[in-house]
Amino acid sequence: MLRNPALIPLSRQHHDGLALCVLTRRGLAADRSAENIARLAKRAVDHYELELAGHFRIEEQTLFPEVERRLGPLPLVAELVAQHREMERLIEVLRGAPAGALLEQLCEVLTAHIRREENELFETLQARLPAEVLRELGAVIADQAARVCM
Repeated sequence: MLRNPALIPLSRQHHDGLALCVLTRRGLAADRSAENIARLAKRAVDHYELELAGHFRIEEQTLFPEVERRLGPLPLVAELVAQHREMERLIEVLRGAPAGALLEQLCEVLTAHIRREENELFETLQARLPAEVLRELGAVIADQAARVCM
């Protein structure tokens, strides 16, 4: 299904997150030196600070509360928030102790998280929320979303 315009800013950020994972995995496959792992970890931390932290904030303070107000509590939302906390934990560890295994774990969690949001949550929202509600959400999301080119 085509993405509703209201969700496109978040989907673009998802694309950026997937690109980060592809580049990180390629970087690890090509060079597992401590220097390269430190560089890749710094890129992941920078991406988190520039885009992901704000993305999580938009979802948790704007999108998820409105979804639960309109559709009731969804187990999926609680699982997505738990994944946010797990990624934040991994980023904090990477800040002080870059490691290839941690980068791989971050990429695994981030990729799975994005796929669930795109394939499950966003599809549910597009099918179940009225167009007017999506438009209103979209305006708020667009005002808050930042985009970083990889």
